[in-house]
Amino acid sequence: MLKRIFLLSAVLLTTLCTTAQTSDGTRQKPRHPRQFVAPNVPIGEGRGIHPGRVAWIHAPGVASWDGETGLWVEDRWNDQTKADAMVRAAVTTLTGRKNAGKAWKALFADFNKTHGRGPRGYRRGEKIAIKLNMNNATSHCDTIELNSSPFVTLALVRSLVNDGGVAQEDIIVCEPSRAITDSIYNKVKREFPAVVMIDNIGGDGRVKCDYYKDQIVYSADNGRMARGLARCIVDADYLINSALLKLHNGPGVTLTAKNWYGATDIALRWRQNAHNNISQDKRHGRPGYKTFVDWMAHKDMGGKCLLYLIDGTYGSSGVNGAPKGPWRTPPFDGGWCCSLIVSQDGVACDAVAMDMLIAEWPGYGSLNYCDEYLREAASLPDAPSGTTYRQDGKPVERPLGLMEHWNNAQERKYTKIDLVYKKVD
Repeated sequence: MLKRIFLLSAVLLTTLCTTAQTSDGTRQKPRHPRQFVAPNVPIGEGRGIHPGRVAWIHAPGVASWDGETGLWVEDRWNDQTKADAMVRAAVTTLTGRKNAGKAWKALFADFNKTHGRGPRGYRRGEKIAIKLNMNNATSHCDTIELNSSPFVTLALVRSLVNDGGVAQEDIIVCEPSRAITDSIYNKVKREFPAVVMIDNIGGDGRVKCDYYKDQIVYSADNGRMARGLARCIVDADYLINSALLKLHNGPGVTLTAKNWYGATDIALRWRQNAHNNISQDKRHGRPGYKTFVDWMAHKDMGGKCLLYLIDGTYGSSGVNGAPKGPWRTPPFDGGWCCSLIVSQDGVACDAVAMDMLIAEWPGYGSLNYCDEYLREAASLPDAPSGTTYRQDGKPVERPLGLMEHWNNAQERKYTKIDLVYKKVD
């Protein structure tokens, strides 16, 4: 059944996205979307134990929904053992340590050293908030919509507790702007009852999110953009940005930078919220101020992030609805993406995920110049838009990470980003 659904999807994608008709009636592949940064032209400075390292963990079979039967979040379609192995492989590959316990120690030590606390590890009582992406969830009921994976979320909590030695009660799984669905809540709380779950609506065991007002001062006139931040985000000692691998109308992609939007005091219904300076100028490519950069630089958002994780176990060519496949390029070859993209460098993490999405769906209409926010972030303090990005009233004086596009979708080579691919069987 999965093969039949994927073949049908491939036909539709070929018709809608992957080919274009010329004047003589022949068909050709769509042009690569226009980008600000050319292939293998790195910008900025890498961050992390191994600066600019991005771990790409690929576990074929971790996701196996047939595209038709039931919901993709069901146990029968997902391999928890593989998800657990993916998270462990991600942190060990990222840090270069031999096991996940040593990897978490290295991550905490590096974070604390760079934040002026000395090279120490996690201490009991320090809070770690995992920011999910539940953008399509407005109630606690499970639906077919693609949101954060229950299996990846459980694997992450398991590794923090069992490998990293983090106390359950110090972990907060949160989605301040949306709802945490039952599949995630039940899977985590059944095994780790002391973990705190916070969402926008509360109830059913979840804590209702509240906010600190006026926590974000934007670097440009940003109209009605949200300025409050969730208390669970501000009060946390460490953040893990657990984003999704998806395309998105407007900005082109929704990765770790856009996931910060859900930490603000926006309304549950997205149409009630402002989206100023999130999308790029797709037609002319004129540089402009980008909201994402202020979030990436904010001391209580990007400035507090221990780990960036992009969940591509399914991945999708659409921001709404069920996961959309298939992924046709190698090494996916008609299956689900079955990948995690993980880094200490949020710019590099989004750059690699962006390259993967562009390679799969180059004809998607919002991809032109979608790398603008990454160019702005990596170019600081000299942003191409001319914006002086500020935090705590002071100009941001260093790049927020390392930006680079790979050379092509076949070789996937970078000159500065340290992309390490690992297959988990």
